[in-house]
Amino acid sequence: MRPIRSQTQGRGARPKGPRTRRPARRWKVYALVALSGPLLVICAAMGYHYVLFSRMIDTRISGELQRTNPRVFARPFDLHRGQALSPRQLIERLNDLGYAHRPRSHDPGEFTVGQDALVIIPRDGNHRGRTLRVVFAGRAAKGGEPTRIDRIEEVEPRGVTERVTLDPPLITALITTGREKRRDVPLQMIPKRMVQAVLAIEDRRFFDHPGIDPIGIAGAVFRNAFGGKQYLASGSTITQQLVKNTFLTPEKTLRRKMTEWFMSVVLERRLSKEEILQLYLNDVSLGQRGSFAIHGVGEAARLFFAKDISNVSLAEAATIAGVIQSPSRLSPFNNTERARERRNVVLRAMAESGFITEEDAGRAQKEPLVVSARALEAEAPYFVDLISQELQSKYPAAGAVDVYTTLDVHLQRLAQDALREGLLRLDARLARRGRNPQAALVSVDPRTGEVLALVGGRSYNQSQFNRATNARRQPGSVFKPFVYLAAFERAHSEGRTDLTPASVVWDEPTAFTFNEQTWTPNNYDGEYDGPITLRRALAQSRNIAAVKVAQSAGYEEVAALWRRVGAGTPPRPYPAIALGVFEASPFEIATAYTMFPNAGTIRPLRTISRLVSRGKDIPLQNPAPRAVARPDTTFLVTNMMRSVINEGTGASARAAGFSLDAAGKSGTTNDLRDAWFVGFTPELLTVVWVGLDDNRPLGLSGSQAALPIWTAFMSRALAGRPNTGFPAPDGVAFIDIDRDTGLVAAPGCPRIFREAFLAGTEPVEICHVHDF
Repeated sequence: MRPIRSQTQGRGARPKGPRTRRPARRWKVYALVALSGPLLVICAAMGYHYVLFSRMIDTRISGELQRTNPRVFARPFDLHRGQALSPRQLIERLNDLGYAHRPRSHDPGEFTVGQDALVIIPRDGNHRGRTLRVVFAGRAAKGGEPTRIDRIEEVEPRGVTERVTLDPPLITALITTGREKRRDVPLQMIPKRMVQAVLAIEDRRFFDHPGIDPIGIAGAVFRNAFGGKQYLASGSTITQQLVKNTFLTPEKTLRRKMTEWFMSVVLERRLSKEEILQLYLNDVSLGQRGSFAIHGVGEAARLFFAKDISNVSLAEAATIAGVIQSPSRLSPFNNTERARERRNVVLRAMAESGFITEEDAGRAQKEPLVVSARALEAEAPYFVDLISQELQSKYPAAGAVDVYTTLDVHLQRLAQDALREGLLRLDARLARRGRNPQAALVSVDPRTGEVLALVGGRSYNQSQFNRATNARRQPGSVFKPFVYLAAFERAHSEGRTDLTPASVVWDEPTAFTFNEQTWTPNNYDGEYDGPITLRRALAQSRNIAAVKVAQSAGYEEVAALWRRVGAGTPPRPYPAIALGVFEASPFEIATAYTMFPNAGTIRPLRTISRLVSRGKDIPLQNPAPRAVARPDTTFLVTNMMRSVINEGTGASARAAGFSLDAAGKSGTTNDLRDAWFVGFTPELLTVVWVGLDDNRPLGLSGSQAALPIWTAFMSRALAGRPNTGFPAPDGVAFIDIDRDTGLVAAPGCPRIFREAFLAGTEPVEICHVHDF
């Protein structure tokens, strides 16, 4: 039997057990307290940064998702019977409109290519949603493609239509914060092959990771170290790339990388995978064209291949995706071979990911890499720059707007082609002289002043200087019609009958004295015709005759007329004014010439037809037309300028096949420095200038350098259009005259011309020179 211990004895017997365990418990508590402090701090910091980054992301991404950069549209695209348009050109225009190429068209906005025909279902316009068949004809050469539209058929119900109006094509979006080109496209409009190409090469596990991909990072490190690949793999996810490009600086530090990872996780909590992918595909940097940075696969498809993103092939999608890794080094414009190799890497990655078969990849790898070197020019960059300047100067508070412009994309392409072809011919002609000519073209509807086409130089990639609007040069003989108009105006005001298109002036070496100075001009070719009618003198661009007409009108009268026109620099009232010794741009010359087909009224040029902001139209600030001369005197000069093209310095246009009734004037300045040609029909007026940027002599006349470009453009632009003449206003009478003497024609006169006169100024003397 065990003895019973007293309480005192019990208490005294237990000290060692419990006392040895109590310090251990306190240590754990202290350790827990010590650790919880930093953990709380870390959690608080993470919470703070989560909230901070969430707000940053919400603010910025909300703006990105709702971004509405000003969009620039051209005028609605028209098709009509007889139009000079090949199947290839129509496919290009449909790509401009964002139409999708399909094996069989079912929905609006789709087209199908057949044998010498295209089937189109318009998305907008006067045949919206109806199936049309555009049939081509007129091959220029054996084996070549057709050159014009033969007919436009309506499939259901069956019929034929003369004209079809399609959508207004989107030219570009204006980025006011820098020189960027981007074209935002909804994810559902981006083809699956384009999305898959990007995912395969940039982030295969995009739909599986939370924003960062530890497996991908580890794999990239291993492959870069031991894989022996020709290219470096990246561990950055698409989400990380979007964060890096949108929120962070390009510095390479551990702190920035940690921020990138954390923000990527936050971004994945704020947006869906589809929203992140759409933002990335519309924002990713894809290189440079000219002075523009290319952003987004939509814009890359346009500038790389001149296609809408919906129409890129598998190989083209892989090319775009391949550029992402190093836009400058892998650009298909800068290094075709590297870009082709990288494209093939993407295709293999797509096959490895199961997006395509090995056979599909093999076929695509065999395709040549062909880019569109002139795709940027197709977006009318000189015209877009002009639109941007006008928005900033006239509508600075308009914000994000839809800009509907006057540009005709078909005429713009024709203008670019004519300019390029003309300059190539001049390059060959001037190669030995070491000349590198530039050119500009402005084409307008003279009835409204709307600018239909504008080209400011041979290549926007090489030079963004807009010679159409900013290059002021001496107009030379292009100014002579205004000299004759001033003379007719002066004669009418004074009741004189000695100044008419049939009046005869002596074309001979002449010295002109003004302000005690003597000036002796020469004709361009050094030859003189003796007695010559004013019509013939203008047609042959005779300098002596023009100065004599200016002298008769009064030099101040000539200068006053040009001041009323309001174009170019104000000329001085000296004898040399008759030869255009002041400065004006092609744009200003086009403005001035609108008065001739408009009966003496200037139609100020305009480039914007409509501005829409948040569904509401913004009032336009367009100057009103201005009457600067009489309709009847203006018609006399217009009618005289018809002879320039029919038999004068512009006659080579007829030899080249241009057959429509037209009027115009060539221009050549001193020392053959600048070459001009201005010509117009009642519905289309076009100015062409050719010269050198350093203002050295070009060495060619306007008829040699500018007229061929004008002829090529106008012939194509007006193909299939009816021939319409220039209607005579009231107060104009016509009689038959002898072309050489300007007198009333007799039965024996060999060359009779029906001349226009102001009523009451017709000649009454009959020609007897040819009597026997």
